[in-house]
Formats: sequence, C-alpha cells, structure tokens
Amino acid sequence: MSKEETIFYRAMHDAKYVRIVKDILFHDEVIKLKKFSQHMDVSRYEHSVNVSYIGYLIAKKFHLDIIAFARAGLLHDMFFYDWKTYKSENNPLLKNHAFYHGTIALLNAKKYFLLSKKEQEMIKKHMWPATIIPPIYLETYIIGFIDKYCAIYEYIYSKVNMEERVVTTAIKY
Repeated sequence: MSKEETIFYRAMHDAKYVRIVKDILFHDEVIKLKKFSQHMDVSRYEHSVNVSYIGYLIAKKFHLDIIAFARAGLLHDMFFYDWKTYKSENNPLLKNHAFYHGTIALLNAKKYFLLSKKEQEMIKKHMWPATIIPPIYLETYIIGFIDKYCAIYEYIYSKVNMEERVVTTAIKY
C-alpha cells in the first residue's frame, strides 16, 4: 500500500477537514501523541487522525455532526503512556486500560480545548460497552465502531508493510 493510499495521508491533504481541526491537529500536546505506538507501527497521533477522518467522512455522507466527529476523533485517545504496559500502582482499578482511558483522554483534552457535550461523550465513551453506562448520542456509538475498524486497518497495514519491507530487503541481497 502506498503512502498516498493511507487514511492518514488523505486526511492531511483534505483542506476542508484540516480547516476544521487545525487548532487540535497542530497543538503541541496533541503532537506529543506521535511518540506513542498505538497499533504496531502506527502512532497514537496517526491512529487518532484516522479515527477522526473516517468519522468526518461518515458524518458528511449521512448528514451527522462533522465537527464533533473530527474533533472527538482526534482527542479520543489523548493519554500519554504506553497502554500495552501501563499499570497504576496508586489505583488497581486503573489496571484495565480499556475501561478508563476514555475518561483520562477527556480530562486531558479539556485542559486545552473547549468541547461540546457531544464531543465530551464521544471521547469518554468511545469504548462502550466497556464504559458500562451507554452513550446518549448516535455519534458516540459510531465513533466506537470506527475506532475498532481503524485498529484492524492499522494492524493489517502494519503487517502488509512489514512483509513488503522483508521482500524489499530480500531483493536487495
């Protein structure tokens, strides 16, 4: 798969999308997400852009809230630790990342951005049903599905790229 075919590349070259999210997309705290691996060799920043952009496209197609999808998608995983190895010594309940990272992401996002009630719910409850209390907004259910779709896409993308790198390396020798 070429770089131009990736969701991330398309998002970063869609002027209308970038105009909606530029305050978040280029914010120093959000840029820090590039330091964390999310799914194999896809960074948390790239994953967040993927979720945001797919949500934006779906919202456009079905006349849903494009701004909420674009913004909440970028902020839904705004936490600054490696979720694969994270353990909280202070609170054993936080050992299950899937249940709590939406709340952590929301707390972090609220430090830097004004968020609508819908955006807040989309961030906090994107892992429903792990969040127990069901969402109110349709967009929250949808962003949860998009998040899972992107995780699968990123895993496959990483595997394909890994195989292409192996084949390319073998051809060189």
